[in-house]
Parts: sequence; structure tokens; C-alpha cells
Amino acid sequence: MAGSKSQTGAPANAVPAGPGHEQEPKEIKAATPPYSDFPKRHGRSLSHWLAIVQGDPLLAHRTTDDLPSSADIVVIGSGMTGTLVTKACLETWPNKRVVVLEANDFCSGATGRNAGHCKPDQWRGFAEYQKQFGTQQALKILQNEQQTWSNLVKYVRENNVDCDLWVGDTLDVPMTPEIAKAAKQDFESYKAAGGKVDHIKVTQDPAEATKISRVKEAQACYAWPASTLHPWKLAAYVMRENIKKGANLQTHTVARRVRQSPRSSGKWIVETDRGEIECSQVVHATNAYSAALEPSLSGLIRPIPHICTKVVPPETFSGSKRLQNSYGVLLPNRALITINPRTTSDGHVLFGGSNPGQPRFEKWLEEHGSLYTDDGLTGFKPITEAVRSFAQSQLVDWADEFKNPEGAINQRSWSGIIGLSADGVPFVGQLPGLPGQWVCAGHHGHGMARIFTAAPGLVQLMAGKPWASTELPDVYQITPARVQQLKRLMSSGSRLSKL
Repeated sequence: MAGSKSQTGAPANAVPAGPGHEQEPKEIKAATPPYSDFPKRHGRSLSHWLAIVQGDPLLAHRTTDDLPSSADIVVIGSGMTGTLVTKACLETWPNKRVVVLEANDFCSGATGRNAGHCKPDQWRGFAEYQKQFGTQQALKILQNEQQTWSNLVKYVRENNVDCDLWVGDTLDVPMTPEIAKAAKQDFESYKAAGGKVDHIKVTQDPAEATKISRVKEAQACYAWPASTLHPWKLAAYVMRENIKKGANLQTHTVARRVRQSPRSSGKWIVETDRGEIECSQVVHATNAYSAALEPSLSGLIRPIPHICTKVVPPETFSGSKRLQNSYGVLLPNRALITINPRTTSDGHVLFGGSNPGQPRFEKWLEEHGSLYTDDGLTGFKPITEAVRSFAQSQLVDWADEFKNPEGAINQRSWSGIIGLSADGVPFVGQLPGLPGQWVCAGHHGHGMARIFTAAPGLVQLMAGKPWASTELPDVYQITPARVQQLKRLMSSGSRLSKL
């Protein structure tokens, strides 16, 4: 009911738009310190992905009844990052003891709550990356996203992973002449800089763009290969393989603090709510929660909840008439609606991104700062209404389904928390001044197009190899200089990034 309160004190109609991969670039303001806290233990919303697997024993898995007192490597976080870091560690050191700590159910954070895309940016972000990092690094970022997508698809296919993988054309659809003009400029800028565009199909005629996209007011259309998938099922497959190889997964175990071991030089103690673990190396793979456990990351990674909305499509968008592509719909004021039609599974349509209702939600969050790390918020009306309005007014033949206001549409929503990076790109590497502590976080709502290369890249560094061996963009590396520069900008109240 409108205006009612949840147990968290949040209005029942309050939350943002999709923790999915396709987070639209945001301008980070440094003047207001970002709020950080540990994951909530109760009252969490149930995502589409998690709802499907509630009977899976991996959710609450503990490889051993008791928490080990020691390990070689402790990985904190069991989402896609923690799971793939563990995989790479076991491949690099088959005999090392690797313990994975998860505060709640397995993979129940951002990976288990996103919008189900792996969509490599192949042109749209280039201009902003170029302004911030230079031409070569901007090209490298987009090349890396293409490689990440290729690696993910290859892994799923080679291992026959049951994760609803779809491979096909994703569409970016500018919705006004002004947005279409800016998109064309960005595309041409990328092409002129040497960016690979042969695989991108561009349609500048609005009528043809509408025909391709089924979006009434489409002004243009850009299409290139990408994927959708069930992210939890992919992470679960990898983690089960990790456990077979000796990994020890401990769910419902909250890491509270990491401190130097008083007993052994060069080792660390990870304090949890179930005891302590001594280890040689610690990996922080908690993304939006990173600063709660490691204060040096405060301000560098900012938690922002988002909402994804699942809609049971009308008859006019079901069966052979279902949507055939994933989407990024580009709207005024940098708003974005993503669409995942789940064509390989149940056909439910997932709407994510930063839709036009997101700014109102973030304004509400500013007044309720303790909820920045609460993924129990659902049904924020401006966001769900933006989904309804878009589908009704823009998707060809969808509007007729809304004649019956009571039974026209079946929808539900859930929230997840994005880890926004202060400069728009992840932090990968050894934490400055903390030898043996590592981080791979701050994926900026775009982790699915980054983690399949970033996680194994981190393990290359843990093995003592140089940054070049990771083949990651240089700007992903966390260095003292990068941290100091960002901290200076934040202390001066400067605007950091539009990425």
C-alpha cells in the first residue's frame, strides 16, 4: 500500500532500478561522503534468480561444520568475483587451502540480483573514457569488455553450464533526436580513434530503427553481439567445481575485521562472527560493501541500491512474438532502461538500468542514509511506473494489454546494490600499504562485462606476476597514486567522474 512502512522503516514503494550489468554512467559528487556498512542479515528482497533456486543446498552451504582456524587464502565474498578468484587460485595453487566467506546465502549479493546481462560496451562509453583516461586506455577498456564477454561465453559452452545463456544482438536505442545525434558522435569518435566497429550494425533511419527494435519512437539503433544469462546458476556451477577441487565455502559467516596476526609475521587474521582465520592472503571481493571492511576504500567505492522489475509479458509479446534482443534504451537526462526478455527460459521480461525514476529514489536515499546497503527495498513507485509507462507507450502493440487495469500486467521487483567507483572503473590489485591484502571491486554496475578477466587477472598479481600479465587496462590497477589523487579530489569537493 502507498505510504506503508516496511520493517526497515522504508516506504513499501521505495527502491531503484536494477542492479544489473547495464548501469548508466553517473556523475559522482565527492562533497558528500558515501555511506557504507555491512550486508543486512534479514528482510532482503528475493530476486528473480534467487527465487528460482530456493531449494538449492548451495545457498546455505558450509563445506565443514566448523570454521577453519587457518588457511592459505581467504576470499571474502561469494559473488561472481569471489567465485572466479577462487577458481583461479585453485588453478594456480592446487594444494593451497582456500576459504570463501559469505555473509548471507551463496551469491546473494549483486551477482544474484542483477538484470542478467553480459553486454560489453563496444562504443557508447568511449568518449567519456577518452576524456578521463586518454585514447589508448579508452580503447583498451572496450577491448577488455569484448574479451570478457568472449571468455564467459566460451566457458559456458565448453563446460555445458546450465545457466540460460543467450547469445545474440543487443540493441542500443536512442529515443530523441538529440540523444541520437550524441550517440552518432560517440560512435564516430570511437571509429576515428581506431575502434573496431565491423561487428556493429548501425541504423540511423528512425522508421527502420522502429521496425528492428519494436520501439515506437526509436531514432536510431545500434546492434552487436552480447548475452543474457542466469548469473546465479553460472556462479553456482563454478563454485561447485571449486569445492570439488578443495575450496571451503562458509556461508552465513560475516567477516568483521582484518588485522595483522600477532603470532606470525606477514600473516593476517580475519575476524568473523563465528571465529577467526589466520591466513597469508586476503581477497576483498565484496564490491559495494568494501569500505565497511577496509576503511581505506571509503569514498572510492560507493554503494547505491537499484531495482530490477520482472514483468510477465502480454500475449502480444509471448511465444513467437516475444522480444528477440536485449536492449539499452537511451532516454533524456542520461536515463537508461535495460530489457532482458529471457528468451532461453521463462520469457519473463526484466527491466533494469537507471530509469527515469532513479533520481527520485536517490533523493529519498539521501534522507535515509542507513539504507544505502539495504537490498530489502522493493517497489519504488516512480521506478515501477516508469517501466509501465515505457512499455505501454513505446513497445509496439503492448499498450492494448493495459485496458484492464487490474489484470493487465503481472510484475514484481527486487533491489540490489551497485558498487560505484569514484572514477568509473574497478579497483584491482594489492591494497596500498597492506601486503597480502588484495581487492577486486568497484565494478560500477558493469561487473558481468569485467569480472571474467579482472578476477583471474588479480590472481596473476597474487602469484607475483607484473601488471602487464593481467592484460587488463592500466587504469583498473589500484595504486597509491590513484588512491591519493581520488582522495584529494574528494576532499576538495570536486566532481570526480561522469562514468
